[in-house]
Amino acid sequence: MIDIVDKKDCTGCWGCANICPKSCITMKKNKEGFDYPIVNEDDCIKCKKCINVCPILHKEEIENNAVAYACFNKDEEVRIESSSGGIFTLIATNVIKDNGVVFGARFNDLFEVEHSYVESVEDIKAFRGSKYVQSKIGYTFTEVKKFLENGRKVLFSGTPCQIGGLKSFLGKNYENLICIDIICHGVPSPLAWNKYKNEISNGKKITDISFRDKTYGWKDYSFRMEFEDGTSYFEKGSENKYIRGFIGDIYLRNSCYQCKFKTLHRQSDLTLADFWGIENINEDMYDGSGTSFVIVNSEIGNQVLKKIEEKIEIKEVNLGNAIKYNISAIQSSYNNPRRKYFFKNISKLKFDKLVEKSLKEDFIIRLKTKVKKIIKI
Repeated sequence: MIDIVDKKDCTGCWGCANICPKSCITMKKNKEGFDYPIVNEDDCIKCKKCINVCPILHKEEIENNAVAYACFNKDEEVRIESSSGGIFTLIATNVIKDNGVVFGARFNDLFEVEHSYVESVEDIKAFRGSKYVQSKIGYTFTEVKKFLENGRKVLFSGTPCQIGGLKSFLGKNYENLICIDIICHGVPSPLAWNKYKNEISNGKKITDISFRDKTYGWKDYSFRMEFEDGTSYFEKGSENKYIRGFIGDIYLRNSCYQCKFKTLHRQSDLTLADFWGIENINEDMYDGSGTSFVIVNSEIGNQVLKKIEEKIEIKEVNLGNAIKYNISAIQSSYNNPRRKYFFKNISKLKFDKLVEKSLKEDFIIRLKTKVKKIIKI
């Protein structure tokens, strides 16, 4: 039966729950709101499938020659609705038009984030845009396998650890599978998200949420929440407490602080991200509306990108130079010492106040550390 000795290594990928033949593994939220596997030992038949499927206990090492590009969708409307350059929409559209299925992270009716699939071009928009919450994978790995075994083309998008979980669950390569991961800063707690969401909505029904509204541009993005009564909440990302807490690393999953998937040798076919720093690398690919950083990790990924070439602006870039501005591709999140304080007080303080106190104290801790180092020198 699955037993990760150091619980902070578990990414919550749901691979073990998906593969258990007796359905005796359930994913339950801990006090921080993250999913972890719980085994019903009475039903367990000791088959060890859950152990063998774990991408942490049995991590696959990949060696590839990644190639990097700066890209953006020529369709300005789609590009504005996307977090960066609108590349995912083009790829997903091609898959569905080829009788395929697309899996990704979306909001459910309660505006919690979960993985699901769509089979129509119109529904792809649910997967657009960044969602700064760990998505619930559920039993989508099982659904992916069924589609693949039936000969359907499948596009699965997720974080690198979710791709690792899916690949381990499948246990073999499929020519009809396309995997896209992202350059992930880290995954925030669903508990923290629900607290923030509920305090901002204050009982009003939410109709739409954007973590990366481009009203003031791609880089100067804003957080937007709209309500059924016609009102909305709008705040620049640099001032929004939820975004600041996310960037400040105070409520990420424990595994994010020592991520096992921070590498340029990825299991995905394509890696998508915002191309931060593109104005310093290729000015022609920067106009303020959003540019995608695309890394091709496999021949499948190369063929996928070629199929959309006519609908995008694309320039090859030096991978090493690009990574300097997108360091989250290879570097884990800062293990913020104020994380424990945040979760200890999550039910005691209002969200904005809690984040403010957590970040302020963290600044003081970092400042004292720097002063001590200077004194020693």
